Amino acid sequence: MSATLLHTAESLRTRTRAGRRAVVMTMGALHDGHASLVRAARRVAGPEGEVVVTVFVNPLQFGAGEDLDRYPRTLEADVKIAEQAGADVVFAPAVDEVYPGGEPQVRIGAGPMGTVLEGATRPGHFDGMLTVVAKLLHLTAPDVALFGQKDAQQLALIRRMVRDLNFPVEITGVPTVREDDGLALSSRNRYLAPDERRTALALSQALFAGRDRHAAQEALRARAASAPASRARAVALSEIGESRAAADAHAVAESGETSATGGPAAVVAAARLVLDEAARLSPPLELDYVTLVDPADFTEVRPGHRGEAVLAVAAKVGSTRLIDNIPLTFGASL
Repeated sequence: MSATLLHTAESLRTRTRAGRRAVVMTMGALHDGHASLVRAARRVAGPEGEVVVTVFVNPLQFGAGEDLDRYPRTLEADVKIAEQAGADVVFAPAVDEVYPGGEPQVRIGAGPMGTVLEGATRPGHFDGMLTVVAKLLHLTAPDVALFGQKDAQQLALIRRMVRDLNFPVEITGVPTVREDDGLALSSRNRYLAPDERRTALALSQALFAGRDRHAAQEALRARAASAPASRARAVALSEIGESRAAADAHAVAESGETSATGGPAAVVAAARLVLDEAARLSPPLELDYVTLVDPADFTEVRPGHRGEAVLAVAAKVGSTRLIDNIPLTFGASL
């Protein structure tokens, strides 16, 4: 089945629809991460539904010093990748199709969540992103729209916009796709020289170190919670073979709080250790942030946090800025 390439909203609007329409929004330069989104959309839409992939390089998302003209434009290859992944339509509008009166005077504001982390580094970026997502949701009229979890703050903001402004669409997050060495797939990876790529691996390695520390803490917490009394709890934990970890887990089980040696702080510390080592490599990794945040509002989680969290990192290697994250759950039933 070949995908139909459309350039106008009218041509998309007049298509005969059957079943659900699932939309994947991209800025082009498609890779396997995008393909996984399209495949997920195909499953959501089902054989009777329709999958639409949008390809639009949004000028509102580029701030001062960010080269809009440098962004790769590979429409012919994008259509092939989308088609192979199961897309029915590739919607690639021109700028004046999306913004017929020039840059819009009325825009979507990202609010407080849009001013932290990526929003602090790239002021106005999320306002531009939400504005074009809102426009494309209107132009494509989907039943469901799918976005990658790699851009966790973007996904959180889109979910918030849809909820706050009553968009009649379901938003679905799709897990991050990684290369064999762990590096999260991104169109920016093509800018990395071989030695820069080796340094960039520290981002995912840091996240995995934080994840491993978290898993160990959760296992200790579960063991502590299962012991019937304080002395028995200490004995049970000591059997694991690390008295300090046993003490940490005992404190967690007793008070619900954590010290610098446990909980969210320890997870971030484990990740930061890897990143600090990468800062001494050649070329070095220049860390922007590594933090644990609440996915509902992207505020930093507090000691003793229970529930969902996102361990997020951003750094620069050479001239390329990269982001990555993994979801974690504190206090889950084990």
